[in-house]
Amino acid sequence: MTKNNKLAFSTRAVHSGYDSSSSHGSLNPPIYMTSTFCFDTVEQGAARFSGEAPGHFYSRVSNPTQAILEARLADLEEGEAALATASGMGAISATFWTIVSPGDHVLVDKTVYGCTFSFMEHGLKKFGIQVTYVDFTNIDEIKGALQSNTRVVYFESPVNPSMRILDIEQISSLVKDYCADIHVVIDNTYCTPALQRPLTMGADIVVHSATKYLGGHGDLIAGAVVGQAEMMEKIRLYGLKDMTGAVISPINVFLILRGVKTLQLRMERHCQNAQVIAEMLEAHPAVESTYYPGLSSDPGHQLAKRQMDGFGGMIAFELKAGFGAASKMLNRLNLIKRAVSLGDTETLIQHPASMTHSTYTPEEQAKHGITQGLVRISVGLECVNDILADLKQALDA
Repeated sequence: MTKNNKLAFSTRAVHSGYDSSSSHGSLNPPIYMTSTFCFDTVEQGAARFSGEAPGHFYSRVSNPTQAILEARLADLEEGEAALATASGMGAISATFWTIVSPGDHVLVDKTVYGCTFSFMEHGLKKFGIQVTYVDFTNIDEIKGALQSNTRVVYFESPVNPSMRILDIEQISSLVKDYCADIHVVIDNTYCTPALQRPLTMGADIVVHSATKYLGGHGDLIAGAVVGQAEMMEKIRLYGLKDMTGAVISPINVFLILRGVKTLQLRMERHCQNAQVIAEMLEAHPAVESTYYPGLSSDPGHQLAKRQMDGFGGMIAFELKAGFGAASKMLNRLNLIKRAVSLGDTETLIQHPASMTHSTYTPEEQAKHGITQGLVRISVGLECVNDILADLKQALDA
């Protein structure tokens, strides 16, 4: 047990939210493959639709399998409630469409995941919502960009793909001092609650691409939102049900539940492997810069030690010869897979400027710190010596 007598994280990741006695003793939760649910009476159905009585009525809104996952994720993130969605972008878009209206302002860190950036630029702005990007490592820039109509402050930490570490507690405190009604929303996909719990540092809402580490095996697409129960219910009944329809499949819920059981063990191995690989990259003559918070030379190292329980499995590095060198190096890899996504058992490598962050124009890439020589690695669970050997032969060439 932990010092407050709460069961440890790894124990809760296996057991939280499910009682086998409620399902005929089944060790694993049943998968409820049903679109609709029957009512004993008309009155019961009406009460469930109105929210006056608990219970499920349609799987676009909730499902018993989904409810177990949501309870478990809320517990692990130390939030009141959670909502599972069909994708990470479903989680983000359902959250934003619930909170913002035309004329509102959103403040965003200068670098975010490419599809998130596209949603801001081509989605929110299209409907009259103002979006401002500033460097969230600069507190003065955040102060200067907050407005009377700011409704959401949004960022990632570590940042995808640059690996900048942002001070969650400091940013959240600054925003709340300015206006308590502003929602601080953080994408915690890179860390998962096994390494970082932003809600305990002052954030209001955490979003995830559950496709990544939470699922952990590259076999599903899903997302999640965690925060206060009242807000989660609003996102469920408006952002999810009416605005996006980003409804998760019960089978994918089951797969995430299975993945979460081994989350802490997997994250420990991802972190161990990444540390060794980052140290090799930092010393390699073909590499201009290596970005990994576990390196003592990294600008975010001390902050990461304070707000994270491990340095994660993601590394970014800059090759001295730019795009030409990056493409040649990636094409020489054998064991490591050229693929987007992250958090899988396999080590994946990709070129952000031409892949995950290609939604940025070349001018936007330059402005937001996404260079042509930048490479991103999602370190997998293979033997670290095998990963090193493949990287070295590609870099040496």
